Parts: sequence; C-alpha cells; structure tokens
Amino acid sequence: MILFIKLFLAHLLGDFIWQPNSWVADKEIKKHKSIYLYLHVLLHAVLAAILSGEINFIPYAFLIAVTHGIIDLIKLNFQKSKTKRTWFVVDQIAHVLVLTGVVLLYQNKGIIYFWQNNEFWILITGVLLLTKPASIFIKTIISIWEPENQNSYQDNSLIAAGNYIGILERLFVFGFILTGHFEAIGFLLAAKSIFRFGDLKEAKDRKLTEYVLIGTLISFGIAILAGIIVQALLLQLP
Repeated sequence: MILFIKLFLAHLLGDFIWQPNSWVADKEIKKHKSIYLYLHVLLHAVLAAILSGEINFIPYAFLIAVTHGIIDLIKLNFQKSKTKRTWFVVDQIAHVLVLTGVVLLYQNKGIIYFWQNNEFWILITGVLLLTKPASIFIKTIISIWEPENQNSYQDNSLIAAGNYIGILERLFVFGFILTGHFEAIGFLLAAKSIFRFGDLKEAKDRKLTEYVLIGTLISFGIAILAGIIVQALLLQLP
C-alpha cells in the first residue's frame, strides 16, 4: 500500500503540480510531435523511480512512464472539445489502474490477489450498491409521490445534478461509517439541508419539499444501513 501511495504522489506531482499549462496546450495542438509530451513522460519516470526509494523498481518506473505516455496519446488523439471532461476522467482512471497493476506485478501478485481478497469484494459491492442501483431504488419508491411542480424545479437545475448529489452523499456516509466518524453524517445532512431546502422554501411548494425530504432520508438510510452491514462483515473476516 505504501508503494502505491508513493506512486500516486508521483502521479499527482507529474500530472498536476509540475505540469505547466503551456505543456498541456502544446500537447493538445501538436500531440505526438510535442516535445513536452516526452518531457512529461520522462518526469513521471524520474518521480516514480525516486519516490519508490528502491533501485530494483527503476525498470517498473519506466514501465509506468511508457504506459502513461500511451494513455496520454490516446486521450490527445480522441478527445474533442465536447468530450474533454469524459476523457479526463477516463485518463485518470487508466493511470491509477496502471499504478495498481505495476504494484501488484512488482510484489509478485496478480489479479488473483483481488479475486481471493474478501475485503475487496465486500467493499466494492457496498460501493457499487450505493451508486446507480440505489438511485433507481429510491426513484422507484418515491415515484408514487411525484409532485406536479417537480419538472419546473428540475428545469432550473443542472442536468442529472440531483442524481450525482445523491450518489456522492451516500458514498460520503458510507466512508464516514467505515472510518467511525458518525458525527460527520449529521454535518453532511445539515449542510445539504441549508443549500437544498432553502431553494425549496422559496418555491413555496410543500409537496415538493416533502418529496425531496423523503428521498434524502431514504438515501441516507440506505447508505447508513449499507455501511453498518459492510462494517459488520469486515469485522467477521479472519
């Protein structure tokens, strides 16, 4: 784990802290012809080698750098102005997966490591449950109370913002429970109430307010229940 943390730090330094905007702009224009692309790759190799603190890791550091350059080239060649956000997310996920794979390879652990890791399966199931499945479940349950003015309220919101807010709040609650910070759940609920229900009060629609409140409480309830169950399962592992 500490090796992964060091490599992730190297990634943050190379991709964000020590990569000037001028490098990014030049890479987007010239793509594989940009000298800054190769300087960027070299920087990642040096950072990974230095922060790992192990001479034997140097070949793996260059493996990380080469795959980093390949991933960046794919992104540069396929991203468009309208898909930059999507490609940014895909790019970062790919880099993290490479770091994970290199760490497992260096420690002589393959995919079987995760396959046989009970903690991994319990956690990943809990996390995935709180994303789209929970959203669909909540939407189905509260659809019987759907108020007439909901559409007009959503017209003034960002596209799918409510769905993303719900997923994030459930993941936060899940993390708070697993780390033993139950008091943070109250803070999160209070913060959401301030921002969300202030707008609903101005709308002067009691049914819409109750509709959102029911959805919020169900969302928090599912996250709390999932967190408690996952925590109990983890404690039972040998």
